[in-house]
Amino acid sequence: MLIGEVARRSGVSARMLRHYESLGLVRPSGRTDSGYREYSGEDIRRIFHIESLRSLGLSLREIGRALDDPGFMPSALVTDLIRQTRDRVAAETELLTRLHRIDAADPTGWEDVLQVVALLQALGSKSPAARQRAALSFADEAPVPVEALVEAALSETVPNVAGALRWALARSGDGAHALLAEALGSPVPAVRERAVQALAELPAGDATTQLRHALAHSDAVVRGHAALALGTRGVTDAVPTLLDMIVEGRNDTDAADALSVLASDNTTADQLTAELVDRLAQDTTEPPARGRLTQALAGIPGPAAARALGELSHDEDRAVALTATYLLHLRDAR
Repeated sequence: MLIGEVARRSGVSARMLRHYESLGLVRPSGRTDSGYREYSGEDIRRIFHIESLRSLGLSLREIGRALDDPGFMPSALVTDLIRQTRDRVAAETELLTRLHRIDAADPTGWEDVLQVVALLQALGSKSPAARQRAALSFADEAPVPVEALVEAALSETVPNVAGALRWALARSGDGAHALLAEALGSPVPAVRERAVQALAELPAGDATTQLRHALAHSDAVVRGHAALALGTRGVTDAVPTLLDMIVEGRNDTDAADALSVLASDNTTADQLTAELVDRLAQDTTEPPARGRLTQALAGIPGPAAARALGELSHDEDRAVALTATYLLHLRDAR
């Protein structure tokens, strides 16, 4: 079969067939009397093999080796191709994400585009100082895409930088709360904790709604951060979780402080006192937990809390009795 016919049937141009021949990939088995290239059935099968391997991303050099080396093991090459393809897909995905973020910043000119690119690069820098500067640049109304801020905040391990990123998110407007709420479902505990910490610093509104939902989260750390944030916002839904934290000794001092913030009026203060006393009276409450619950009464104003401390000053648990007596003296001194 002549080269023109081979090109027509195979879909490989005559020029490419000549290129294959120059590389030694496929050589026509014969020549006509006029000197034209003549391909045999075996030659054509080899051309199809070459094209099949090209479709997998192999270079022509790798194809030649695969077809001509009897000892060649394809498994190693396929494994390497998988790695290369994954790397290429990851790089393309990263580029696509960056382009979407630039588009979200709604640049009006190339200066804006370059500024966003510089900020995105800084947020991904290995230098904590560079990442912090990028976050704080939000003060200058730099167009930092909220998606990039959220991603940076969820991966940041340096406390100062994490704080700067949460500060920037709190000023980023709408959009951050939904992304952070989604991150609460992450399988990585550290990511969930960073997400709820960031939600806790967002303005009230949608963030408060998401924090309410987080009170039912399976992760006790997430529930705790949500309860502390809601307590400082005056949301009484947080009370059961705050009491659990005191009983379990998880950030119990902060939880007690949040209860004192919630006790802003006599009615609420009396209700909180009743719940603290109820926990103290439960048979399952261990002595250390009873001591922490007694200490929490110190931050609750009003006569009900004073009466509860008076009764606890005669408690059978000496540590509880001494704590209650001391707290009563402090109240009297004030």
